[in-house]
Amino acid sequence: MANCSDTLNELHRFLDNELPADIVSNIMGHLSSCTDCQQAFEFHADLKRIISEKAKRDEIPDGLLDKLQGCFGDVFVTEEPAL
Repeated sequence: MANCSDTLNELHRFLDNELPADIVSNIMGHLSSCTDCQQAFEFHADLKRIISEKAKRDEIPDGLLDKLQGCFGDVFVTEEPAL
């Protein structure tokens, strides 16, 4: 089973569904028994949801995409995901 350190280190990848099934299972087991990590998970899940909703409604300021591209290089994707 995952511990607090493992869970918190992988929390963002867990929220983005980027982890293999065995690690997901370990993290889910830990979250079910650790209220501190559960609170961190809920906070980050809510934050991700709020940012996503806000990003869909608001216009992107001029130059922001260029700045993000400069920070993240080729891994930054500016296209809309296919539905």
